[in-house]
Amino acid sequence: MPDLAPGRKTFATKRAALVRILFAFALFLLITRLFYVQIILGPSLKKQAEKLYTWDVTAQPERGSIYDRNHNEMVTNVPSFLVSAEPQKIKDPAGLSEKIAPILGLKSDLVYQKLQSKESYILLTRSLDYNAADRLKNLISKELSKDPKINPSYDPKKSPDFQWIGLIESDMRSYPQGSMAAHLLGFVGSDNQGLTGLEKSYDSYLKGKPGSSKVEKDATGLPVPQAQTDVNPSNPGANLILTIDQTIQFFVERELDKLVASYKPARAAIIVMDPATGQILAMGNRPTFNPENWSKEPECAWERDTSVLYNYEPGSTLKMFIAAAALEKKIVSSGERFYDPGSIVVKGIRIYCAERTGHGSQSFSEAVSNSCNVALIQVGQRLGKENMYKYLREFGFGARTGIDLPGEESGVLKDKKKATELDLATMSIGQSIAVTPIQLITGACAIANGGKLMKPYLVKALEDDQRKIVKEFKPQEVRSIISGETARTLSSMMEEVILEGTGTKAQVEGYRIAGKTGTAQIPGPRGYEEGKYVASFLGYGPLDNPRAAVLVVVDDPKGARYHGGEVAAPVFQSVMRDTLIYLGIPQEGSGAQKKQEELPDPSKVPSRVPVPNVIGFPAEQATQLIKDSGLICWASAPQGVVSGQKPGGGSNLIKGSLVTLKVTPFDLSKPPDKITVPDLKSLTLKKAAVLLEEIGLKIKAEGSGLALYQNPPAGTGVKPGGIVKVYFSPTK
Repeated sequence: MPDLAPGRKTFATKRAALVRILFAFALFLLITRLFYVQIILGPSLKKQAEKLYTWDVTAQPERGSIYDRNHNEMVTNVPSFLVSAEPQKIKDPAGLSEKIAPILGLKSDLVYQKLQSKESYILLTRSLDYNAADRLKNLISKELSKDPKINPSYDPKKSPDFQWIGLIESDMRSYPQGSMAAHLLGFVGSDNQGLTGLEKSYDSYLKGKPGSSKVEKDATGLPVPQAQTDVNPSNPGANLILTIDQTIQFFVERELDKLVASYKPARAAIIVMDPATGQILAMGNRPTFNPENWSKEPECAWERDTSVLYNYEPGSTLKMFIAAAALEKKIVSSGERFYDPGSIVVKGIRIYCAERTGHGSQSFSEAVSNSCNVALIQVGQRLGKENMYKYLREFGFGARTGIDLPGEESGVLKDKKKATELDLATMSIGQSIAVTPIQLITGACAIANGGKLMKPYLVKALEDDQRKIVKEFKPQEVRSIISGETARTLSSMMEEVILEGTGTKAQVEGYRIAGKTGTAQIPGPRGYEEGKYVASFLGYGPLDNPRAAVLVVVDDPKGARYHGGEVAAPVFQSVMRDTLIYLGIPQEGSGAQKKQEELPDPSKVPSRVPVPNVIGFPAEQATQLIKDSGLICWASAPQGVVSGQKPGGGSNLIKGSLVTLKVTPFDLSKPPDKITVPDLKSLTLKKAAVLLEEIGLKIKAEGSGLALYQNPPAGTGVKPGGIVKVYFSPTK
């Protein structure tokens, strides 16, 4: 019988080899599967896992602030919170919305609607202020507490809904000066995007670059403590440094308020511009609004910036440009005589002068001073269509100035080919043409500075969050229009408008000023509207070196007075006077003395005064103390305690400069932990005692006379009822 052992060995060997092959094949499949999962599907699986166990949070950058030319804060950011929710995890949206809606300042039905969203994550509000956020945090903490002493109504089915409400620290736009320069500054929407004004024009600079972070969360959706977070920090936006001067802007706002109170116009605008550079020193409009609460204001108040969007017939203010063109082309001289019988007929249409009986024989200079329609129409006829259109366009009419504000209008300049002889006549006196206020003052500045048209602008520079200048904006000359000789001749003629003509109410004592009145009818669908006018005044000074040009436009003033010389000229006078004094321009002789070579009276040169330190003072006393120092005061609230001031105490300012106060209102329901001790130096014993009593402190006085020093020093925080020792010394 043969031996089978070798066969058995061969079979066993084959079986082992098969097992190894099968094992190797299985291993190959496993490796292939791992390769497919790890390498091929890996990235997508990783993203799915991250989506399940991480939360992508966008880190919004801090929006840049806006400052005036002296770095006074006009727009800034204050702490606020984004409030988020995860609707799909909330079981009782109706009950939750009723509790949190009042804190969010939203209607409960709106919150309820948002909480029913099918999205996994939503934002309930983007701008919850700090105090409201604190109340919401306390409510969430209370509702989630199982301690019966803290939350006796704890319901395990409803209370946990509060854990799906989140607060993310952010900031919101704040306008410390309220409605000051509201149209110019503009406002932002709920997504922190600029919607109007400079906020829109410079949005790409202001908004910064967002950052991001990934927050790891557990199975319940809560952040994992001490988990590693991938953070890409945001880059803050740039700050804007404006050409605007806050003090001059205050002069403008003050006069606009007076105009509204006296004449109740449909709209009004005042612009102050530096003729040499094109920098806008102030720009204000009425009606106005508070940009911090723009959504609650009527749309008619914020939708149109009168300074750049209002097209209107300028009337007699345009005559200075017709005169400039005629003088430059030498088709008329300032001394040439004209005769005005009271009207002139052009193409069968009789056009009257404002003085229906006529001005009689007069020089061209006198005709400009008298705002004579007949003389200016005759000059316009001499000028002709080609020259008239050439110079009107050279001065910038019919085209945008390029100012850095959104939506600027270009005015209306009739097609030259279609312009008739009658059109030329009416254009010579400021009709049949529409301009914007910014166009008009820009053109006037070209006359004021010797003939150069400058591009108007509002932003001097951009700076980073470390206050380092990253970009500067320089004056831009657009073109040269007239010679310096023509400009000087015309300026002298327009000085006569103020000294002896229609603009006598625009005279500014101590300064030589050039200007022109305007009283224009308002066109309607069927001709000019009865009894409706635009009153305006445009001027600049001082003549030897113009530092400011001012335009006042008042649309449809109500009442018996409507002429530019009556309504707008006094406003021009106030703004120009205060601006020149504030800028430190020495006063000179009056018009009658202007030819005498005299040195400026030193007593008329504006002096500087120290700013008192009023931090810790009640608002009323602080305001009065600043006014007593010869300064202008603007407080953020009428009552409360001053918690900040700009410029700070001890600064030296020209009399008439503006000091702004940040006032914290009294909260009688919650007495303060500490009271800031005010600076009592130079106060009498009575004033110091009354002041300390009003803010909740007591005085211990030594000596008599005026306060010399005190303990604790000014700025120290002490408990209510604390004692301040004040040492008084007799005045010398």
